[in-house]
Amino acid sequence: MRYFPAMNNTLFDELFEDMFAPVRVSAPLLAKTDIYKKDDQYILNMELPGFAKEDVKISLYNGELTITAEHTENKEEKNEKGQAIRQERHSGSVSRSFYVGDGVTDADIQASMDNGILKLAVPAGKKKPAEEKKYIEIL
Repeated sequence: MRYFPAMNNTLFDELFEDMFAPVRVSAPLLAKTDIYKKDDQYILNMELPGFAKEDVKISLYNGELTITAEHTENKEEKNEKGQAIRQERHSGSVSRSFYVGDGVTDADIQASMDNGILKLAVPAGKKKPAEEKKYIEIL
């Protein structure tokens, strides 16, 4: 695909074709999650590559556990004169929700993150209803 048809077969044609080619994404961010039951709790391992724990928010409301991750990155390269030669902005977000039961509270859930994997331990089968939306701290 040529972006500048008036400049066929020139050095600039090839240069601009490579520099401004559209980015292709093969699949959206899905936050792939493995869920296991171990004794009296569920273990969730969620893949969040490129996200730091500061980018991740975990909330609990009416028995629904919601994990949201948002990240924005700005890159700027300048030459020796301080002129921008490239500026890039990347932004991404993903959100997943799981029903964990009305009796689960924020204090019952343990969360940690290591190398882009969010690990959650959620108790199974609690009966006491949660009263308000709470946020779970990632250790």
